[in-house]
Amino acid sequence: MKLVIAIVQDKDSNRLSNALIQEGFRATKLASTGGFLRAGNTTFMIGTEDERVPDVLKVIRANCKVREQLVTPVSPMGGTTDSYIPFPVEVQVGGAAVFVVPVERFEHF
Repeated sequence: MKLVIAIVQDKDSNRLSNALIQEGFRATKLASTGGFLRAGNTTFMIGTEDERVPDVLKVIRANCKVREQLVTPVSPMGGTTDSYIPFPVEVQVGGAAVFVVPVERFEHF
């Protein structure tokens, strides 16, 4: 057994959830927040057999896309803000951060 932990942007959450259900995967969704952009994320926890991990990764890859977004950096903590002029910066958002970890035991009641 493996536990696939996928952290995805909220914009991709519903699409990924529907695709996982369609492919027969059960997942637990947790609301989470990214540290860099302080934006909403969804963390999926998916328990599956070892041989189905490539299928889960394929579904995640197909439904979580990287895109460009303009963000205004937050002002620096401490120090003076007199000379700080926030300019929008283009960053990549979306996609998925995925961890695959071994599971010693899995039960469903």
